[in-house]
Amino acid sequence: MIVITGATGNVGRPLVQTLTALGEDVVPVSRTGTSHRADLTEPGTLRPVLDGAKAVFLLTSPDFLARGNLQSVVDVLRDSGVPRVVLLSSQGVTTQRHPSVHEDAVTGSGLEWTILRPGNFASNAFAWAESIRTRRAMFAPFADVALPAVDPQDIAEVAAAALRKPDHAGAVYTLTGPAAISPRQQGQVIEEALGTPVRFTELTRDQARAGMLDFMPEPVVEATLNVLGSPLPAEQEVSPDVEKVLGRPPHSFATWVSRNLHAFR
Repeated sequence: MIVITGATGNVGRPLVQTLTALGEDVVPVSRTGTSHRADLTEPGTLRPVLDGAKAVFLLTSPDFLARGNLQSVVDVLRDSGVPRVVLLSSQGVTTQRHPSVHEDAVTGSGLEWTILRPGNFASNAFAWAESIRTRRAMFAPFADVALPAVDPQDIAEVAAAALRKPDHAGAVYTLTGPAAISPRQQGQVIEEALGTPVRFTELTRDQARAGMLDFMPEPVVEATLNVLGSPLPAEQEVSPDVEKVLGRPPHSFATWVSRNLHAFR
């Protein structure tokens, strides 16, 4: 049995589907929206679903750093006899833009562990879906700064491999898309897929910050804007790790758009 936290999100949902298709017994867990409800800020709520689990996928919400303690979660996993954990971390830990406290809790746990460090998510484009649907317009800062956008499906498939097999124990994988792409170029890909013009408007950093504060804590917003606006060379590089694990190149942003075009119609 494999337990998936954050099971209703952009990574958790395809991960549940991938593992189920592979014949695994999967227990999806989230704060809302699944039959198994648990909140990582209250680690004890995980205990009922851990009996017999051979692996757990840990995905924390953006506000967890301020509200939760992953060490307490890891203690519950260890006390429940879970042998393996896969943590969805961030490329920002590599570049020291994000703290390593979550990774430290996992790597010091005594469990088998694998760390996934994705960069810019292709699914961040969902933020433009409503304005593209209703006004054929999109708004983004740093219009021509390019980063390799990783498909959450690729993250899910790498996570599935790490959850199922001990070969990945002790590995840290940086997960990116196959090529750097700017917000303006992403808009052009969506425009081409829709077959209709989409007007692009570049936001200032302050305008973008104001919108992001509606759903992200301020330190996360600032770190994210720093990556988007002034990426380090490491953050613009394409990592070989998706292909190393899956034996195929990572999906392009265009592939992600084609799979999710209904959100923009």
